[in-house]
Amino acid sequence: MSVAATPGILSFPRRHARLYGILSTYPPTQCGLATFSAALSRGLEMNGAAVGIVRVADGTASPDPRILAELDNGSPSSVAEATAELSNCDVAMVQHDYGLYGGRDGDEVLEIVRGLTVPSIVVAHTVLVEPTVHQRQVLEQVVDAAGAVVVMAQTAARRLCSSFDVDPSKVTVINHGAASPDPGYRPSRAGRPILLSWGLFGPGKGIEWAIDAMAGLKDLSPRPRYVVAGRTHPKVVSSQGEAYRDMLVARTWAQGVAGSVTFDSAYRDVRSLTHLIQDATVVVLPYDSRDQVTSGVLVDAIAAGRPVVATAFPHAVELLAGGAGLVVPHGDAAALSSALRRVLTEPGLAESMEREAARLGPAFSWSSVAAQYARLADRILDDQVIDDRDLGDRDLTDRRLTSAQALPV
Repeated sequence: MSVAATPGILSFPRRHARLYGILSTYPPTQCGLATFSAALSRGLEMNGAAVGIVRVADGTASPDPRILAELDNGSPSSVAEATAELSNCDVAMVQHDYGLYGGRDGDEVLEIVRGLTVPSIVVAHTVLVEPTVHQRQVLEQVVDAAGAVVVMAQTAARRLCSSFDVDPSKVTVINHGAASPDPGYRPSRAGRPILLSWGLFGPGKGIEWAIDAMAGLKDLSPRPRYVVAGRTHPKVVSSQGEAYRDMLVARTWAQGVAGSVTFDSAYRDVRSLTHLIQDATVVVLPYDSRDQVTSGVLVDAIAAGRPVVATAFPHAVELLAGGAGLVVPHGDAAALSSALRRVLTEPGLAESMEREAARLGPAFSWSSVAAQYARLADRILDDQVIDDRDLGDRDLTDRRLTSAQALPV
């Protein structure tokens, strides 16, 4: 699929708004990066900027007027045109994750970042503990080519600066954004307590551990209900079908909790999803990953003021350290069940978690997060002006020296 510019996006008076070009997957693509980029775009626009998207193609079409171009992975002409479209913006924001772009470990993105003629901000969504040699090289070269690099947790910043050969001065921590809770919505929690997990599911999400944990809560009255909201990740469906979901359903019957577990695959827009989160008694994140330094589900839960029980992945350990949730070992259904029991039965515990989440929540609003990206863009643009001025001074000095050497003596 070729890249096609969208009329109108670049036609506004440029002095009135800064134009950010974002390279990423984008709706209707179903993945966390697409959701992130759409929300960041809206946050930047709320702060007075304009946004154009270079969308990583996935075979679906997007009618969004922000779309400047589509990147066809593996196509040199598409890579070149995507680079040119991003270079027509004031600042390019490149979302980075392994497997997002063409080439080995997504190394095709290097050609784009190196070819940009405007300052760039790379958002590193994954910083591996044990990368392969090539994965390490790709991320180090991406950082080297970028004007600035954003990670979303202090853990990720420490890992990137200590384990990779990068310039630490380029690395900035900006929180993952979250949808703000609806202040006019009044959730009803009078019935059975609701335990909630949501997102795009597949192996590694650990939902089976939460189902096993439910078996240890059968004695509670009223018995809690576990809602698993979301569909199987499209990439998982394409390779494995619904085997993971089928396994989960079978597990509910084997554990005797089928009547207390609901699989809800209905599509929800941001507003209805926010209401679902606000309805939850506890949010459960039983992920298997020990590497995960970014979780949009986690920040959405905290922004909504809900208590969290999560496995000890890095982002959860960092954000829940102040008391907004409990952290349990990976793959330990008994520990997960015990933590859930505490939140549901221990006097005052859920309320203290809610207060800590309410304290943290405002920092995750997309408007606040987008403002931090804008300030970072200001900084790298200012740095470019200084660099250009220094380069101009050096060129002038060189010309004067050349002229002086050419004078007769």
